[in-house]
Amino acid sequence: MSDPIVDKIKRDPKYLELRKKRNGLGVLLTVLMLVVYYGYVSLIAFNKAFLAQPLGDGVTTIGIPIGFGVIIFTIVITGIYVRRANSEFDALTKDILKDASK
Repeated sequence: MSDPIVDKIKRDPKYLELRKKRNGLGVLLTVLMLVVYYGYVSLIAFNKAFLAQPLGDGVTTIGIPIGFGVIIFTIVITGIYVRRANSEFDALTKDILKDASK
């Protein structure tokens, strides 16, 4: 059995636009995160000498700020997704639900 409201939403061009935009952004951010994370892990695995170079006269190595960069990058792309979801995606969802309830 199929719900007529669900069928109406699935046929709505705004719903198809929402799916396309949301999935596209999700895939893009996922690929970026995988590249950054596995790039860092690959550096650890294959170029330890580069990451072990000290910064200045202290004991901190290049690997530490790069690792922090990976964490910051994760926070930034999460913020990008949340911002788009709270503005653009939520507005489209409200329009879709408003049209479906007519």
